Amino acid sequence: MPTRRHVLELLAAAPVAAAGGCAGTPPGPDPYAAWRNPGQGDADPRRFVLAHGLLAPNPHNRQPWRVRLEGADALSLSVDRARLLPETDPFGRQIIIGCGAFLELTALAAPRLGLSAEITAWPEGAPGLQLDDRPFARVVLRPDPGAKAGPLFDQIVRRRTEKTPFLEDRPADAAVQAILAAASGPGVKPGETRDPILRDRLVDLCWTGWEIETRTPRTHMESVRLMRIGRAEVARNPDGIALAGGMMEVLARTGVMTREALADPDSTASRSGLDMYRKMIRATPGFFWIRTDSGDRQAQLAAGRAYARAQLAASAQGLALHPWSMALQEFPEMEGPYREVQALLGARPDAPVQMLVRMGATGKPSGPSPRRRLDDLMVA
Repeated sequence: MPTRRHVLELLAAAPVAAAGGCAGTPPGPDPYAAWRNPGQGDADPRRFVLAHGLLAPNPHNRQPWRVRLEGADALSLSVDRARLLPETDPFGRQIIIGCGAFLELTALAAPRLGLSAEITAWPEGAPGLQLDDRPFARVVLRPDPGAKAGPLFDQIVRRRTEKTPFLEDRPADAAVQAILAAASGPGVKPGETRDPILRDRLVDLCWTGWEIETRTPRTHMESVRLMRIGRAEVARNPDGIALAGGMMEVLARTGVMTREALADPDSTASRSGLDMYRKMIRATPGFFWIRTDSGDRQAQLAAGRAYARAQLAASAQGLALHPWSMALQEFPEMEGPYREVQALLGARPDAPVQMLVRMGATGKPSGPSPRRRLDDLMVA
């Protein structure tokens, strides 16, 4: 029986091995193919921009997007309600943030083809507390002789959500200012801290949020059910939380890393994971957050667009962003940390903090997250 220390050592090695492990995927559709030359060979420019959009960061890697092509130059984007997170995201706020990120990357790709993206958000009106099938955006691609891809475009295939301990180095002022500038926009107020006192308080609140989510059975199991353990599972289901590559394959084959083990908070796998995540949150030299002037669906979409730009700007500056928004989740057990984070960062119920994000640098970039095929997002 592997000891807890042995499992922890294997888990620590797994992300490093997985970073270069895409080539070792099993026969069949490659879950990482979307990251290589997205949209290459597509005659329809809409498919080119969408191929970049689907690389957007999104909660639990659910990729909750549906696309309908309209006419010769338009597309309608809506939420795939089969891909919601009803326990940890009961009102779909985080899902809409992920939709905003998808929309932003789609729009950023258009100038690469000499086009501009004309966006209408919530063209049929926004939903209330529960999401519905109305589109969150309609996009029309227009010829634009002056259009030129900006510097963020090149980072779309390079950006990563780094789920590792960050280096101790304090992010430089110029790099942080570039991230804040990229995220700024109407109704969006980005913020950051590298101050040790506020950083330590946020670390404590983030860790409290992590413990509440993982110790509440229904919210924890929502994540467990979305874990893809081993390369074969990732290839079959290129979404969710990928646990694959390197020693993770050994842990899966030996029966150490299973859903049953991850569901049991007292298992070796769960306790080792707890140690890893505690080290991760403590190794956070800075935090970045996004607050909006309102709490409606329009603001949530804008927050997602701003976060996408922030992450691309961080990548260009040699930094990484890793959302740690458990304490912002709106299920009842999280009410205490939620209120504390909002108050600590100067938010109000009608102007909330939408995202709380670790900010720092890594020694070696990780590999990309798996992605579904573009055709799997299309609807007639």
